[in-house]
Amino acid sequence: MNASSSAAGAGSADSTAPRRNSKRPKLDDGFPIEFSMVIGTFLLVSVIFIPIGVVSLFASRDVVEIVDRYETDCIPEPSRNDKVGFIQSNQSKTCQRTLRVPKNMKQPIYVYYQLDNFYQNHRRYVKSRSDQQLRNNGSLQETDACKPEDTTPDRAPIVPCGLIAWSLFNDTYDFTRNNQQLNVNKRGISWKSDREHKFGKDVFPRNFQNGTLKGGATLNPNLSLSEQENLIVWMRTAALPTFRKLYGKIEVDLQRDELINVTLENNYNTYSFSGKKKLVLSTTSWLGGKNDFVGIAYLTVGGLCFFLALATWRSFLFVMEPELADICYQNLIRALDL
Repeated sequence: MNASSSAAGAGSADSTAPRRNSKRPKLDDGFPIEFSMVIGTFLLVSVIFIPIGVVSLFASRDVVEIVDRYETDCIPEPSRNDKVGFIQSNQSKTCQRTLRVPKNMKQPIYVYYQLDNFYQNHRRYVKSRSDQQLRNNGSLQETDACKPEDTTPDRAPIVPCGLIAWSLFNDTYDFTRNNQQLNVNKRGISWKSDREHKFGKDVFPRNFQNGTLKGGATLNPNLSLSEQENLIVWMRTAALPTFRKLYGKIEVDLQRDELINVTLENNYNTYSFSGKKKLVLSTTSWLGGKNDFVGIAYLTVGGLCFFLALATWRSFLFVMEPELADICYQNLIRALDL
């Protein structure tokens, strides 16, 4: 009786053992390796991204920029209470600015104009153009999408039509150094694909800015649209309300502490919408212009992946059973050795 009881007790103990063990996590032999692969992937991403971020930041810091905001300084003090009235008047808009070169600037030096608070991405503004008219001389009457700048009062088509072309930027910049002219090359500033495929060589301006209210610059009626690169650059609308567009290139070196005198025509009306205007001179690197965002983004992702790798490893080591953690540790070391 005692033997059977003890046997029954042993059987009972054996039968309850699986139930107690079933409460523990059931992990197969491949789980530690898969866990190691996750940690290894995080580490691999961090090893790749962090050096790229550092190199990108150094490349961006090598770019030399001169930024001059002028929309207020180029308004005479008596007229600063009515800036819109001044910009719409016939008064002289000539403004003299002096720029100091902070570091040596190697050619080519790119000249940009920057506008703030200008929403070129507004739906009605973006749609106010006729790509068929810009490409083909036979499509001059294709102005349906261009209202209100589609035709003249006598129904003659405006070429190029639409609000984008009508609002073409018209501030101008003249540069001198040591009383010598600094030439600005305005050729090759637009995309080659735009010049060759989007703007026709046989399409010439007609009735452009002939109305009583001019929105911006005029165009040379004797040059085809494919040759008027300031228009081509402007017609490629910006996605953000703060943007830069290429004005030209200075193809000589500028030395540190040199003074650049700028004769500026402050014609463009940004005062109606509280916009800002800036003149920018900038060199470039292999990464392009000055832009810390790319380097910071790579460093952020790389650092986050490195932190996740460490956090995942530590959580696995301290939360799981010691023997399973030991197996995982050995497999991880073995995987990293491979």
